[in-house]
Amino acid sequence: MGHPRSAARSRDSVLPRRPRPLRTLLSALLTAALVIPLAGAARPGIPAPAPVLLTTPLTPSTLNAAYAANRENAAEAARMAAAHGDPHRAAADRALASPSRRLLAFDGRGEGRATEVFGDLTRARHIAVLVPGSDTSLDTYGRFHRAAAALHGELTRHHARVAVVAWLGYTTPATVSTTVTTAARADEAAPGLRALVRLLRTLSPAGAHLSVLCHSYGSVVCGRAAPGLDADDIALVGSPGTTADSVAALRTRARVWAARGAGDWVADVPHVRAGLFGTTVGFGTDPVSPAFGARVFDAAGADHSGYFTPGSASLANLARITLDTPSEVTRG
Repeated sequence: MGHPRSAARSRDSVLPRRPRPLRTLLSALLTAALVIPLAGAARPGIPAPAPVLLTTPLTPSTLNAAYAANRENAAEAARMAAAHGDPHRAAADRALASPSRRLLAFDGRGEGRATEVFGDLTRARHIAVLVPGSDTSLDTYGRFHRAAAALHGELTRHHARVAVVAWLGYTTPATVSTTVTTAARADEAAPGLRALVRLLRTLSPAGAHLSVLCHSYGSVVCGRAAPGLDADDIALVGSPGTTADSVAALRTRARVWAARGAGDWVADVPHVRAGLFGTTVGFGTDPVSPAFGARVFDAAGADHSGYFTPGSASLANLARITLDTPSEVTRG
C-alpha cells in the first residue's frame, strides 16, 4: 500500500489496462522500469542513527521501555533529517517519535523501516499484522499508519482486547521497477515476517488469535513466508499472486482468504509466472480464482488503495477475520 514519490510510481494513477499478450506486457513493464527516471533514484541518502540495540530481551515487562527507546531513536532521526535539509522525512520521523506511538522497531536509514503497535499486545486476544505493498517507506508511512488505525478502530468497536501491528519490516519495491515483478524482495522479507509473528506469540496471551493481512506486493511476501508462519488466518487483498498455484501449495495451517475490489486495477495484471530476460517474473495463480482455493470475501467496489477505508465492506470483513468470526464474513 503505497504512496508514490512521483507520478510515475503511483499505483493509484495507473489506469486499468486491457489484457495483452504476456510477453509484450511484461517486457513493457521491465523496459519502463529501466528507462523511466524516478524522483527517488537521484535522492541523496538521508542520515539517521543506527537502530536501537536492546540490552534485554523483548518481553511483556520490557515492552514499554523498548517503545520509548525506539521513539527516542526516531526523534534523533528527525533531527538528523532536518539538519540534512529534508523536512518531509524529518516530519515523518517526528510523527513516529510522538509519545503516543508504540514502536516495536524503527530504522530511519535509507527507505526506512518501522514496526508500530496499535493497542496493548500484552492483553490482546485478537491480533492483526498488516504487511504493505510497493512504494511504502518512511516517506509514505502516513498512509500505512492510517490503514492500521482504521482497522484498529473497527476492531475496537466489537472487542476491547485487540491489537494491530503495522509491519514495515522490509524494503518494498517501487511500483515501476524490475523488483516489483519478481519475488526477490519477498524472499528477503519472509524470514523477518516469520520472526515477527513468533515474537508476537511470546508477547501476547497464550491462545491469542493472530491474523496476517497482506496487501498488494505484501501478499507475495506472505506467500513466501507462509510455510512456517505461525498465523491462524492469512488474508490477501489486491494481490497480484503469491507465487503459489494453490492454497495447498502455500503449505500453511492458516485459513487463507482473498479479496479484490471491483475498482482494483490489479485485476489486469497477468496472473502467471514466466521466464523472461533470465529471471522469473509474475506471481502465478490469481488468489481470488476458484483454482487457487482461498476463501473469497466481499470487497465491494474497493480500488487498489481502498481495502482499509472506514465503512467499507472490505474493512468490515478484515475485522471479522481478525476477530475469528468466519461465519460473519460476507463472501465474494
